[in-house]
Amino acid sequence: MRQSADFLIIGSGIAGLSFAIHASRFGSVIVITKKNDSESNSNYAQGGIASVIDPLDKFESHVADTLTAGAGLCNEEAVRVMVQEGPDRIRELIEWGAAFSTSLKAINPYKLDLAREGGHSAHRIVHAHDLTGREVEATLLGIVQRLRNVTVYENHYAIELITNHHCRRRAPNRCHGAFVLDTMRRKIFTVRAKYTFLSTGGAGRIYLHTTNPEIATGDGVAMAYRAGAAIADMEFIQFHPTTLYHEQGRSFLISEALRGYGAVLKDRQGRQFMNACHALGSLAPRDVVARAIDREMKTTGAPCVFLDIRHASAARTRAQFPYIYKRCKEYGIDITRDLIPVVPAAHYLCGGIRVNVNGASTIPNLYAAGEVACSGVHGANRLASNSMLEALVFARRAAQECGRKLAATKRIAAAEVRAWDDRGTHDTDEWILLAHNFVEIQTVMWDYVGIVRSNLRLERAIRRINFLEQEIENYYKRTKITPALLELRNAVTTAKLVVLSALRRRESRGLHYTTDYPDKDDRRFLKDTILRKRIA
Repeated sequence: MRQSADFLIIGSGIAGLSFAIHASRFGSVIVITKKNDSESNSNYAQGGIASVIDPLDKFESHVADTLTAGAGLCNEEAVRVMVQEGPDRIRELIEWGAAFSTSLKAINPYKLDLAREGGHSAHRIVHAHDLTGREVEATLLGIVQRLRNVTVYENHYAIELITNHHCRRRAPNRCHGAFVLDTMRRKIFTVRAKYTFLSTGGAGRIYLHTTNPEIATGDGVAMAYRAGAAIADMEFIQFHPTTLYHEQGRSFLISEALRGYGAVLKDRQGRQFMNACHALGSLAPRDVVARAIDREMKTTGAPCVFLDIRHASAARTRAQFPYIYKRCKEYGIDITRDLIPVVPAAHYLCGGIRVNVNGASTIPNLYAAGEVACSGVHGANRLASNSMLEALVFARRAAQECGRKLAATKRIAAAEVRAWDDRGTHDTDEWILLAHNFVEIQTVMWDYVGIVRSNLRLERAIRRINFLEQEIENYYKRTKITPALLELRNAVTTAKLVVLSALRRRESRGLHYTTDYPDKDDRRFLKDTILRKRIA
């Protein structure tokens, strides 16, 4: 079976759906998604979209806040593009039907209720209560479902990107589409495309504790790396400082917007410990807050710290944060009356596939945006609520560039792609091995490549990850493809890239903190960490 389209999109989060909408104006689109079409990191995003909407706010202020959070590694051109194009993307979402929270007191043209989050010097967070990602995802998905030239394949896994390595005639490398697994029929087929767009999200599941959904296994980064694309800044993993701590509950994110609203961090004695760590106190950037909480827990032996919003109006808190209120109540915590126990958890991948301001990777015809990509916007630390804005802005720019190229090129010569060959492989019932290896990857990453690192921990991690990678690759070569095997293979590759990048950065900057090199070293490390696989 073969499929073809002008554009192939792998992943159905905000970046993927945005690209699909804009690209559909130029040609046919196929979207491949692992689960159902709304399952993504985007759907779990609570905070909001940072954008200069308030007449009293300024582009330069948003740029400056982003550069400050990025600790010297932001690509200023990309930051300015994102900030300046942000208001148009918000207006577009409103025109498409997104229902953001409003306020009669607001002075902006849309009467949007603009919140403030850590690291921001102004109220500029556009939100839909505390489920902004779900609102934006639903809006985009509704449009995609009405587009006749967009076909969405649910429960399909991309196995590998098709590059010249898979063609009968070798030539300079470019992307031709992907090999795809239909999980319902257990069939592998080829999807040929003139342009391929990766929007597979992040890699939080490589850690034992994360805010990410089960599907966030680093698939896009791993596939692009194996295809020969440049991968940048993988050492910068953002640990969200405040996820619910409960013995019977899986971690879920307590939005930074709660601190922007007025919640303060306290230790078990009721002390506001953040005031001694940063001038912004509980509203300090995420890396500062996460390290402070980590230090507090290790120093005192406490299993968590606490968020306190009891001083605010109970009715207003329930109205502003209905999802958080409801979820906490399920665990017996009334956030208007009780302290909220919180701990850090792996949250966001600031690195990824190296792309330019139009989303182009280093492999011709391969584009990416969203958490899978490294546009340079986040640098060494993502400023809160810049992620959805980045996805919207650069997905549109990528679609516009691909559309222009498609219109200017009458015909892209179709390379002769070899069919997927799984001869010599067999089914197996040893799924316990897969599950065990996945837990071992997560445990190694959590114990040795977490918020605070050291040479000893990283060296121990790379030895274990290298061994696991070899074991998994050998298993992969002799076994029939399954979703679990694909995710395990991608997870170990992504974990390896994180550890290798962390070993190379012998300084502490942004989200990467090592006890062996506790200071920044601008002379040697004011640059991106680039990894690239040599393709024979």
